[in-house]
Amino acid sequence: MNSISNRRRLLLTSAALLTLSFTRLSYAQSVKTMEVWKDPSCGCCKHWIEHVEKSGFKVTVNDTGNNAIRARLHMPQKFASCHTALIEGYVIEGHVPAKDILRLLKTRPDALGLAVPGMKVGSPGMDGPTYNGRSDPYDVLLVLKNGDSRVFQSYA
Repeated sequence: MNSISNRRRLLLTSAALLTLSFTRLSYAQSVKTMEVWKDPSCGCCKHWIEHVEKSGFKVTVNDTGNNAIRARLHMPQKFASCHTALIEGYVIEGHVPAKDILRLLKTRPDALGLAVPGMKVGSPGMDGPTYNGRSDPYDVLLVLKNGDSRVFQSYA
């Protein structure tokens, strides 16, 4: 009986370890990592990073400014904002909501990435108490590889 009990214990332990391994693998595959370039003194960039981290993104921050990386990633200047991010080959320019980034990664359009040009009040990172509840309408643009864009999502 002792031998059977030991085999059961070994099987249960093996099954538990296998389940744990699959759970960790699934979690590792579901965590989206992004690299962000911003000015070291920009507070709204910091708040945007907090917004995407709350949505499950793992963020690496480069406090070097974003002009050079924006140019290197071929994001046209007309879409410029205060920070630039790179995730799974897509460029994210400015205060793009995390849910739109997730939609981009799910649908995988043939595009350069997403942009919210300028610094739109009411967008993530530009929506804190400093703005007294003000929220301006803005569009998240899908930026195509040829430099054109179309509206990906509108916010009233």
